[in-house]
Amino acid sequence: MGSYILKRLINLIPTLLVVAIIVFVITRLIPGDPAAVMLGPQASVEDVANLRDELGLNESVPAQFISYVADLAQLNLGHSYSYSESVIGLILERFPNTVILALAALVIAVVIGIPAGILAARKQNTMIDYAVMLVSLVGVSMPIFWLGIMLVLLFSVNLGWLPATGMGSLEDGVWTYIKHLILPAFALATIPMATFARITRSSMLEVISQDYIKTARSKGIKEYLVIGKHAFKNALTPILTVLGMQISNLLGGAVLTETIFSWPGMGRLIVDAIDKRDFVVVQGTVIFIALIFVLINLAVDILYKVVNPKVNLESDGGKK
Repeated sequence: MGSYILKRLINLIPTLLVVAIIVFVITRLIPGDPAAVMLGPQASVEDVANLRDELGLNESVPAQFISYVADLAQLNLGHSYSYSESVIGLILERFPNTVILALAALVIAVVIGIPAGILAARKQNTMIDYAVMLVSLVGVSMPIFWLGIMLVLLFSVNLGWLPATGMGSLEDGVWTYIKHLILPAFALATIPMATFARITRSSMLEVISQDYIKTARSKGIKEYLVIGKHAFKNALTPILTVLGMQISNLLGGAVLTETIFSWPGMGRLIVDAIDKRDFVVVQGTVIFIALIFVLINLAVDILYKVVNPKVNLESDGGKK
């Protein structure tokens, strides 16, 4: 186990290097001059040129890349052009907000999606099964930006029940904070919720048809014990795979949700940095998100071993 974890951590280096190259190239393709954007349209050509020199933008692209990689090797994500603050400081300020939103969405997705999938498997080929699968299909297909706008229109504009934007503060009360969280969390949870329902149903159907489940039922064991203790435990491995993927997707894919609901997290930070042509912030946040992706995948592989001791982590990334 220890050697496997060490090997995976060493493999982080080439993975993050590839991500660094890709994001560096993409940010340089964004039209617009960061110095001109920062100074505004009234700035003189000399002022823009001086700021470009101060920010190191007058250096050649290869020289900028070498400097960028050298900073990464020292765990330095750089200094923001527009925020006048270190990128790691901005990330540490915004990342907890994204984690709160992602965890709330994950709880909603798990609490609704997994029981729905179990129910659909138990009621296979009935109206309940068809209804769960239809709702899941709609949930997977529904664009988050459209759903977010519709939620705001219904619950904020028309009904006035929930706030449309912002994060709220615990100083204003727990319920006020939760009210700000409900709409963005539900919008972000829609696709994971539908995915959990579909995967859980498929996995449970495969397990329920096994002989040991039939044997357990023939012994007179109560149905909820058959489903909860025997079937669900053995159907858990595919669900863990989806869980790890969805946690990564929620942390990295909250850009649209945070933008629609003005949630001050990592996604909103990336969008604002792109608008301001702040290459350093975009690069740093993407690298950080890529690191989170890889670490979560490693944690899921370790969970495989905990759930099923027969899993060989050294073979095919823990999938066997």
